[in-house]
Amino acid sequence: MWSEEGDKMPVNPLTRILYTAEAIIEGGRAGHGRTTDGRLDLQLSVPEDMGGPGGPGTNPEQLFAVGFGACFQSSLLAVAQGRKLDASDTKITARVGIGPTGHGGFGLQVALDLHAPHLSPAEAADLMGRADQRCPYSNATRGNIQVTLSVDGTPLQQAAA
Repeated sequence: MWSEEGDKMPVNPLTRILYTAEAIIEGGRAGHGRTTDGRLDLQLSVPEDMGGPGGPGTNPEQLFAVGFGACFQSSLLAVAQGRKLDASDTKITARVGIGPTGHGGFGLQVALDLHAPHLSPAEAADLMGRADQRCPYSNATRGNIQVTLSVDGTPLQQAAA
């Protein structure tokens, strides 16, 4: 992979591919998307907040929020199981924001908030930090976009204290 300046960017190659998702999109944000296996087939709509007409369809940010949140929680559950912690009834609220970067393009930011009724705030914060190291979405976004982690609305550093 190369940067715009031509410098080689570090990439951590996969040792093997376990699964590949494939989707076909027509019409961009105001179009239609479907996976080639037929499991997902949906209409896309531009939200009014982004100058679009709204409409019944979803949008890439909602899809990213669901994907990141689900992957992150799976990582969290695996870490909890390995540490023999009760992560039952946990919920991850994922928020994905989009906006101008100030450099002519657009960027994303993500906030992941954990509700863990059977864990102390310190245990929950520790799990969030460990899940962040394991989750493929966290690893893909690290250093590229702002990702904020919290436990019941409390930033991770404060929840750990």
